[in-house]
Amino acid sequence: MHIETIAVHAGAEVDPATGAVAPPIHLSTTFEHGPASQPSHGHLYIRESNPTQSRLEDALAQLEGGELALAFASGMGAGTAVLQALTPGSHVILPDDVYVDFRTIRAEFLPRWGIDSTVVDMSNLAALKSALQPNTKLIWTETPSNPLIKITDLCAVAALAHDVGALVLTDNTFATPILQRPLELGGDIVLHSTTKYCGGHSDVQGGALVFRCNNGFAESVQHTRKVMGAAASPFNSWLVLRGLRSLACRVERHSANAFAVANAILPCARVEAVHYPGLANHPGHTIAAKQMKAFGGMMSFRVKGGWDEAVNVAARVKLFLNATSLGGPESLIEHRASSEGKDSITPKNLLRLSVGLEHPDDLIEDLLQALR
Repeated sequence: MHIETIAVHAGAEVDPATGAVAPPIHLSTTFEHGPASQPSHGHLYIRESNPTQSRLEDALAQLEGGELALAFASGMGAGTAVLQALTPGSHVILPDDVYVDFRTIRAEFLPRWGIDSTVVDMSNLAALKSALQPNTKLIWTETPSNPLIKITDLCAVAALAHDVGALVLTDNTFATPILQRPLELGGDIVLHSTTKYCGGHSDVQGGALVFRCNNGFAESVQHTRKVMGAAASPFNSWLVLRGLRSLACRVERHSANAFAVANAILPCARVEAVHYPGLANHPGHTIAAKQMKAFGGMMSFRVKGGWDEAVNVAARVKLFLNATSLGGPESLIEHRASSEGKDSITPKNLLRLSVGLEHPDDLIEDLLQALR
């Protein structure tokens, strides 16, 4: 079955009690059980599981082609649960352009948990191989990355990881399961901030993990979620499930618009560089073309000059909104270094774009007038 069909129908079975086509929301926090606490209807307490969350998890597992999916309250909650499930003494390798809050996790929390870590440029496979250690348990990948839009060869990373018995996690938030299939490329765990494209309307926070195998480590992560309390709420689960049903057509439009915008601003005199894997001059273009169906709606570009010049461009846009996050119908622009704070390693002249669903000509006109 094609992925577009799965996106519409997964987790959207007709409600047997009412015949409703739209999935119901079950807001109950607790569920009837037997006198010895045996589950009578498959659920006991909302932090462990609930019917709406289970529908979402079934849909996500089908979309990514995994055996088990776990929904979380946020993408950070999902990723952190994986790291918390590692045993002390483990070693983790993370990309140099990993999402900023996972850089904070590495600096502030991994040492407390007894977990060693190394940061490498994932496009340099020799550097990655050199960073492997006997206790390496997890290689973290993010492709396309945030905000430099770097591309990682997922097949090559999986081969290196599995040679030493390590797992590969891929943050697939930017690409979505429509455009990129990390588990089919050899990965073990897929991470999503479902707040973004999966929800798709800038009105819900959530996260998810999808596991290629429902094994002991997946069970450990599930136990961590239950005990630490990062489960998704029923209403947020329903909103993400609603978003999945239109994901394929939305991502197609996001990708087409971003491709048009990237090509339009590339020759602009005030633009130093455009980071978009759909451009032939992008260093990861060949790999992206091999492992992605299309190139997505996220891009960034550098304004000639520095901090002030980039912020001035962001101040002059009229259609793009200055806001963080991504994946909604509206186009967003963000001066990423100021958003990330004083410890940001992002170039000071970089602006990140979440290209939305508007007409591309209007988006291009807005950027070009801001760049004059």
